[in-house]
Amino acid sequence: MFRSFFLAGFEGSTGYNRHGEWFDHVVATGHDVLVDQDYRDIAGIGLHAARETVRWPLVDSRGRHDFSTVAPFVQAAKRHRVDVIWDLFHYGFPDDVDLWSVAFPRRFADYCYAFARYVATHMEGPYVFTPINEPSFMSYAAGDKGLFAPHATGRGIELKVALARAAIAGIDAIRAVCPKARFVNVDPLCSVVPPRDRPDLADEAHDFNDRLVFQSWDILCGRVFPELGGSPDHLDIVGVNYYWTNQWELQGDADEHGVIPPLADDDPRRLPFADLIRKVCKRYGREVMITETSHIGDNRGPWLHEVTNACETLLSEGAALLGVCLYPILGMPEWHDRSVWTPMGLWDPLCHHDPRAGRLVCEPMLDALRSAQRIEALHRKAKRSEASVGWFQPRKADRRARLETLISRGGQERNDLDRRRSRRS
Repeated sequence: MFRSFFLAGFEGSTGYNRHGEWFDHVVATGHDVLVDQDYRDIAGIGLHAARETVRWPLVDSRGRHDFSTVAPFVQAAKRHRVDVIWDLFHYGFPDDVDLWSVAFPRRFADYCYAFARYVATHMEGPYVFTPINEPSFMSYAAGDKGLFAPHATGRGIELKVALARAAIAGIDAIRAVCPKARFVNVDPLCSVVPPRDRPDLADEAHDFNDRLVFQSWDILCGRVFPELGGSPDHLDIVGVNYYWTNQWELQGDADEHGVIPPLADDDPRRLPFADLIRKVCKRYGREVMITETSHIGDNRGPWLHEVTNACETLLSEGAALLGVCLYPILGMPEWHDRSVWTPMGLWDPLCHHDPRAGRLVCEPMLDALRSAQRIEALHRKAKRSEASVGWFQPRKADRRARLETLISRGGQERNDLDRRRSRRS
């Protein structure tokens, strides 16, 4: 699908953090000024595809669209032959948009339509889009915990439904312009366990692992809330965001940023990464991408080795795995404290106070990436294999049983949503 199995992901978050402060990580990392150098650098090490953000708050002024801020990224991608997944809503949205309103999906669809026309005019394909980044995390952070705008609490499921409705409308709008467009619907893949002294929480952990973590994808593909219009074609490619922090104990104590400490690397309850991806493939029977993964500091190299080994195993089994995006490719400041920088990227800034002053490469991570290039040949072989198209497709009896289960879950989730609405009315 892309020119390389490994991609570079440029952190593009915008929005208002828990303090009400505006943040723009395209500017904070210096990528807005150094985009041509950044694309030259990634292409130089064999990364010929990237995730890139269109900053919705910057291009949409009360429904009027100006994509001049996107032009340098389009030009750099063309110059250095980098395929792009365009991320259209990465937490930030225009100040006059009300995510709770009935007008939100149409406003988002109009923006998606306008950008699809722009990119189709200025670039050749492939045309690949992520309509809404991490709707599950966005719903948690902005709808339940008040960490991002609109800073709501206790309204996570409502926000998740609103985001799904907008994503479906946006996908339809883009397809009206680019009928062959592909969509990578990105969400975190997480797993929880009950504390060792709380076996009574086993059912709650199972519900999280088997239902909640898949809820946004289930809505998009029409299994839950089918009245929203989702379908397998809307789901398209399943984009999995997976970090070392994505497995934790239920009811752990979250820090001020809403993060619960992860399970230790040697915790026997931690599931292998490959097993989690197999679960996604079996559930949906769709192509899958690892759309975000990284570690921090000295763990970056070993983590990439671990991810590479898992991908090698999955590809050898015939998995429809399209690629791995190293995200973030650049070190970045924290959302809620811009003075704190996290060394997660392949490159870190030479100076945090001036991220445009130059980059410093993480040599162990670069060595791990060079070692991982063996996957490219395996991936090309997997793409030629007809078996990869239907990998882990469920049998008819399995599909029928799963459909009955999902219909039951859909009713449960709809009742939960109705109860929340009635408590506020």
